[in-house]
Amino acid sequence: MRRREFIAGVGAAVAWPYVVRAQQALQPVIGFMSARSPEDSANLLRAFQKGLKEEASFVEGDNISIEYRWARGDYALLPALAGELAERHVNVLVAVGGDASARAAKAAASQVPIVFTISGDPVEAGLVQSINRPGGNATGCIVFSTGELDAKRLDFMSEIVPGPSVLGVLVNPKYPPAIGQARYLEAAATKIGRVISIAEASNDAELETALSALLQKNIGGLVVASDPFFDSRRNRILAFAAEHRLPGIYQFRDYALEGGLISYGPSLTDTYRQVGVYAARIVKGGNPSDMPVMQPTKYDLVINLKTANALGLKVPQSLLVGADEVIE
Repeated sequence: MRRREFIAGVGAAVAWPYVVRAQQALQPVIGFMSARSPEDSANLLRAFQKGLKEEASFVEGDNISIEYRWARGDYALLPALAGELAERHVNVLVAVGGDASARAAKAAASQVPIVFTISGDPVEAGLVQSINRPGGNATGCIVFSTGELDAKRLDFMSEIVPGPSVLGVLVNPKYPPAIGQARYLEAAATKIGRVISIAEASNDAELETALSALLQKNIGGLVVASDPFFDSRRNRILAFAAEHRLPGIYQFRDYALEGGLISYGPSLTDTYRQVGVYAARIVKGGNPSDMPVMQPTKYDLVINLKTANALGLKVPQSLLVGADEVIE
């Protein structure tokens, strides 16, 4: 090979990565920030990506790029993660995994379009001006899974575990809706005449302490309040319930699919699909101020009958008849 041809070949080889990076830089970029962890969000990411594809044929790595940031249940990290993505000048910032994520995104990215999920009132949280006409740079989906739903889960657990036994409740005091959760749960317990023991945890060490404390109360069942931190520690909580033969109730279907006794809440996969639809719509030029905040219309009661049988529990027929899904 002649020297000139060799140099030309080397030059092309060196230049090629820069060409690839330049092509990638032309792709729209979505910033995806979650209070959860990637390990417990695989199915949710699939639903999000499904929404992107349905709305605009966007496929990650093909015609769109996604930058991920995960807080893994540590809400203190969220402001910094939101700031990083805002500085990247992403086309849209997706903030999911609970109220703290949405608030951090709004505080860090006043000029970047935002699609959020939130369990509370987005108007009260200062995210939007109204549900139907958000009016600013943010819109998203409400995931009603706290407050009254936490109280409803306590009702279900009381039906499954009747009698005087104490029911244990896990609450994360650093989760923004936590005060309301405890209030609803205490009122619900009083109404049905049950004694509850509330244990608090916001990190791994506190979770172990809380679980041990509930065991010392000789609880007859476990109610896990809605919280992304607990979702990111789902395997640990389910293992605890299985080891100590405790019936438990949780917010999302994934818990029941993985061995939890019962779950009651909205479809989180449907929510993430809608988040993907909204993100794609904004990348195409849509204005979040004109996109109504979506609300769940259906709540699923899922019962794992296999787990009930293993625990020697008889699930009331009224619950079985009303269940949306029974795992046998």
